[in-house]
Amino acid sequence: MKFSLDAQSGNARATTIVTSHSTIKTPVFMPVGTAASIKALDTKDVTDLLDAKIILANTYHLYLRPGDEIVKELGGLHGFTGYERSFLTDSGGFQAFSLSDMSKASDEGIEFQSHIDGSRHFFTPQKVLDIQYNLGSDIMMILDDLIALPATKERLALSVERTTKWAKESIAYHKAMQAKGIGSDQNIFAIIQGGIDPYFRQKSAEELCALDFDGFAIGGLSVGEENQAMYDTIEHTIPFMPINKPRYLMGVGTPEDIVEAIDRGVDMFDCVMPTRNARNGTIFTTFGKLNIKAARYKKDPNPIDENCGCYTCQNYSRAYLNHLFRAKELTYYRLASIHNLYYYLRLVKEAREAILQQNYATFKKEFYARRGK
Repeated sequence: MKFSLDAQSGNARATTIVTSHSTIKTPVFMPVGTAASIKALDTKDVTDLLDAKIILANTYHLYLRPGDEIVKELGGLHGFTGYERSFLTDSGGFQAFSLSDMSKASDEGIEFQSHIDGSRHFFTPQKVLDIQYNLGSDIMMILDDLIALPATKERLALSVERTTKWAKESIAYHKAMQAKGIGSDQNIFAIIQGGIDPYFRQKSAEELCALDFDGFAIGGLSVGEENQAMYDTIEHTIPFMPINKPRYLMGVGTPEDIVEAIDRGVDMFDCVMPTRNARNGTIFTTFGKLNIKAARYKKDPNPIDENCGCYTCQNYSRAYLNHLFRAKELTYYRLASIHNLYYYLRLVKEAREAILQQNYATFKKEFYARRGK
């Protein structure tokens, strides 16, 4: 991986990340392709209509189905999906934690029960990297000890301790595998934990950032805490992260969350929100959210957003989208998802341009003004 800091406006950063599959200009939003597919879209949609340079796939889900060995046999994620640009894969720890009623963390790893067939599995720091070597992703997230909030100080301390322990095991294992020629063009990111406690966030950040990872993520947020608490935690954590490596905020979030996090120095984002909300009838626009199923759009000939250049807005009306949603036509999911993802990708692209022009504060002010805030 090559990384460069291109410009800074306040704390907001424009950077460039180069992997073996694509050049990524940040701030960047990564569409979520949980099972190696962004729901309702195909590879040509993602490449030609959205021009996404990196997408996220899920280690837990691909391990269970179809199996990482099958993905490897069929050319890794790039060969399997036909998407030739970059993939980031998470460690699967969050899914093992959240999807299994029978998950249990220990100092060695996470034991969990498959949500598909009830079979039992055990993720260790080494195991999740072996899965991701098979997947062939460009950026691999290591196993971390994610916990629900609120949490006691004792549980936060244990989470940070385990996360650091697993990080040390992960970096040692990764370097040993690279020495054997495995994962030589794959990069590895650590995940900072600590809840919304300033002491534990600093402790986790300092311990992890002392290790030779290719990038660092802030994990364990957007799990029910108030927005301001999340923003304060990001602002507190960022100064302990390296200037010369990518900063990734995991699983966040709304357009407002992204604008605020960029303002505090975050480079990378992912979230299921644009596609999930699209499927449920909520559309993101420059002027705020729009509920496409509302009766007032039944005869509306206008595009979703007159300021949008996406395929959907250039070709279809609100009335047609309203009809497709009400009729439960599958085409609706594709057209709405294309629009919402285009909106998110354009938002971070415009943020980058503002940073390059040294006027991110103005961009942020105008972003809220268009929403009447």
